[in-house]
Amino acid sequence: MKNLIKLLILVFAFSAATETFAQTFGVKAGLNLSNMLVKNDDHTFSDDYKMKPGFHVGVTAEFPFSDMVSFETGLLLSTKGFKESEGDAKFNANLLYIDIPLTARTTFDVGGAKIYGTFGPYLSMGLSGKYKFEDGSESEEEDVKWGSGDEDDLKRLDFGLTIGAGLALNAIEVGLSYNLGLANVASTSDGGFKSNHRVIGVSVAYKLGK
Repeated sequence: MKNLIKLLILVFAFSAATETFAQTFGVKAGLNLSNMLVKNDDHTFSDDYKMKPGFHVGVTAEFPFSDMVSFETGLLLSTKGFKESEGDAKFNANLLYIDIPLTARTTFDVGGAKIYGTFGPYLSMGLSGKYKFEDGSESEEEDVKWGSGDEDDLKRLDFGLTIGAGLALNAIEVGLSYNLGLANVASTSDGGFKSNHRVIGVSVAYKLGK
């Protein structure tokens, strides 16, 4: 929680420093298709993992530097994880994070519409998570243990790069993004063990005041 507070302070401090620019705020929601890369020095365990559908929802803020270039950030509740199945046995990793994108945005006018692209880092903090096991009619759930100890499952802090593009029609935007997790969120790195998030997002946003 202390790390999350530090992330929020960073975003709000940047917002205050750029208050001389015209700001545009918005709301955003959409579909997540998440997966994870899980491997060690000898084996890639995630070869059989499947994308897990989920969602993201939250608020955004855009600070323009010119007609074409701006800085965009926000606070988004975002699901992550993966699923795996073999016969009747199924496993789901259901994870909920708060994401803070910190991206540069370039916008081009095309007739009456605008095409935009975004690129930059993101910061993310794990809020909650559950592992669900199913085998036929039997099922079992287990809470994710956050931390970096021997008894823990995942580290809370995630970060990486996000790239996206979309179409804006007045106040409505439709976009596609990809988050490439660079942080090793595994609680241990013994034997080269690592876990990285991968998330494809499809979103619709409404920019207030446009």
